[in-house]
Amino acid sequence: MASTRFSLSRSINLILKRHPFSSSPRFAPKALLKSYPCPLWSSSFSFCLQTLHHSISPYLSSSSSSFSSCSSLSPPSLASSVTVDDSIGSNPLLQDFDFPPFDIVEAKHVRPGIRSLLKKLESDLDELEKTLEPSWPKLVEPLEKIVDRLTVVWGMVNHLKAVKDSAELRANIEEVQPEKVKFQLRLGQSKPIYNAFKAIKESPDWQLLSEACKRIVGAQIKEAVLNGVSLEDDKREQFNKIEQLICRNWRLSHKFSENVLDATKKFEKLITDKKEIDGLPATALGLAAQTAVSKGHENATAENGPWMITLDAPSFISVVLHARNRALLEEVYRAYITRASSGDLDNTPIINLILKLLLEKAKLLNYNNYAEVSMATKMATVDKAEELLEKLRSASWDAAVQDVEELKSYSKSQGASEADSLSHWDISFWSERLRESKYDINEEELRPYFSFSKVMDGLFNLAKILFGIDIEPADGLAPVWNKDVRFYCVKDSSGSPIAYFYFDPYSRPSEKREGAWMDEVVSRSRVLSRNGTTARLPVAHMVCNQTPPVGDKPSLMTFREVETVFHEFGHALQHMLTKQDEGLVAGIRGVEWDAVELPSQFMENWCYHRDTLMSIAKHYQTGESLPEEVYLKLLAARTFPCWFSKSLPGQLNSFCPCFILIRFACLDLELHTKYIPHGSESVYDVDQRVSRITQVIPPLPEDRFLSGFNHIFAGGYAAGYYSYKWAEVLSADAFSAFEDAVLEDSKAVKEIGHKFRETVLALGGGKAPLEVFVEFRGREPSPKAFLRRNGLLPVTACT
Repeated sequence: MASTRFSLSRSINLILKRHPFSSSPRFAPKALLKSYPCPLWSSSFSFCLQTLHHSISPYLSSSSSSFSSCSSLSPPSLASSVTVDDSIGSNPLLQDFDFPPFDIVEAKHVRPGIRSLLKKLESDLDELEKTLEPSWPKLVEPLEKIVDRLTVVWGMVNHLKAVKDSAELRANIEEVQPEKVKFQLRLGQSKPIYNAFKAIKESPDWQLLSEACKRIVGAQIKEAVLNGVSLEDDKREQFNKIEQLICRNWRLSHKFSENVLDATKKFEKLITDKKEIDGLPATALGLAAQTAVSKGHENATAENGPWMITLDAPSFISVVLHARNRALLEEVYRAYITRASSGDLDNTPIINLILKLLLEKAKLLNYNNYAEVSMATKMATVDKAEELLEKLRSASWDAAVQDVEELKSYSKSQGASEADSLSHWDISFWSERLRESKYDINEEELRPYFSFSKVMDGLFNLAKILFGIDIEPADGLAPVWNKDVRFYCVKDSSGSPIAYFYFDPYSRPSEKREGAWMDEVVSRSRVLSRNGTTARLPVAHMVCNQTPPVGDKPSLMTFREVETVFHEFGHALQHMLTKQDEGLVAGIRGVEWDAVELPSQFMENWCYHRDTLMSIAKHYQTGESLPEEVYLKLLAARTFPCWFSKSLPGQLNSFCPCFILIRFACLDLELHTKYIPHGSESVYDVDQRVSRITQVIPPLPEDRFLSGFNHIFAGGYAAGYYSYKWAEVLSADAFSAFEDAVLEDSKAVKEIGHKFRETVLALGGGKAPLEVFVEFRGREPSPKAFLRRNGLLPVTACT
């Protein structure tokens, strides 16, 4: 996953996430959570942040004389821009630094730090509105600095909340959130700023602007309108009230995510009888014993227990795939699908309020529903998104029906008493057994071949082959928030640093949000150059929740976890390899939401490329390569129905097959187009209705997966979940360029990889995504590669 916020906030979010890092070893602060979830999903920024997206730094072509180029900027002084009262000068959130001081920021720093910062930014905004002119130096540069500073500090805080959560941190964030929201509303609805951008577009020099700059200006004007700037006074006042509620609602979105985390942590099942966990592989037993030790059972061992089962992904997935105890399967499954749906952690009221406020906002803006608002800044329209989903649904239905019948037949052949009436908690277990039988693949037996260090080495080598970059460990250069976090430097072919990134790989259920995501810490920017001559370098962070090391064994990954790392790395590459110097369209900033998953899903394809897979699949003890026959089985099993994902809503979405994502996407659009909050149907009624046409086995009546659906209620994918399938069509077609050239032709692969880097990864939001794709592929996208890869089109139809 890779971004954050509803359609508007995406651009904003992106902007807010800028920080000063230049090509010199010094950089300036910033750390935002993204999530683009994947991702790219993020809860780092409030809905209101959309308004902040108005800091643009377009530059003119060299023939222009009216607007000065960003290159003429004097080097920004971070120290001067963050001057605060001496009494709080020791607050790490307010100090000048090269990399964010993740290791020393504490909850107690949040309230005084944010309040002092907002006071300073209010003063800066006052000055900007008094002195601004419709030119880059007088509008974009000071605005970008205001936005960037807020992004830096607030981003640090929210990132820590996602990876190092605590009750004290939550309380401090919630206390200052309304004050931050108030400032954001004022900034986002500034008529002087809005009018200045309009003046730039109406200027005779408009045609002299670069394509990237025109996109920036157009986006700012569009989003300003969507933020209510052009409404009449009475309607604008009403809009502002709703917007304030929406921003407070984003406090509710934080609460939504917190409830999911707390509900996940709340479930703990201690098992002392090994018979109850019969079937669990050794890795799962070791993890369960290690968890038990952390909960006070000091003598727990993998062999003798006791074992602690949780809803954290590594534990939960192992149980539903391998446990032979049907009572345990049912208990764990039911606990998962009802997370955060009752008692103090019930997310249902939050869901209803979010949907109600978004609908009211859309109506004020003269849209029929919130989905139309969302699509105003995307590639697709509501009709086009629904058309794509229906085509995929109808093309997948017969195959899904056959899959279910095959599963029933297989379980019956194995003597399963439940074969004639498989329950939801049986599906994942028997699907895994069928997959093992059909392809002779046991994912647990593959773990020894995928040690964390070897996977990362292979991934970095692939990046070198395709994109001509070197990735080197840089641990110790930047402070980190946990001892397991790694830090890397990305260098070009000349050996010069061009980017940096953090990687937080392991699950920590007591403090870390579930899922996987990438977010920017700092974006490339000429305006925020540290030395005034070279653009600030981008910095990213990748976060996963894979199986941690157990005992003296390294982290041994499942193949799905390998795919997750490749996916998030794809997001990071688009952020880090951008060549856009205009910060507002650098990397993932300004990229339409439904195109942002293209690089991430593109990278997943390489997990099935023989040379790539063989380079990472080495037994951690013997060094033996993965047997050739096993690789061929993995390849054959690629389109096998991933039933555990179909049974586990919202979990590891990047590996879900076509059908489950169609269900989620259709439900998302239904809730944001036709659903009437507090009407005759509940949100769960809508889910049941949609599932009847998108799931061969409809969910249980008591299924409440929506109460844990972080993506659309706390992760920026509202009316945008379809983008996973939209971008998957693009990514499959992009990867087919390598297939067409024959993957074994190393010279051709390097040439196409270079072209991919110079287009998809380099151009960022400075060019419309369809034009970027055409520049790479030489034509508009075709769905053939996507259908072929999913087994929905004969191979011969694509030749």
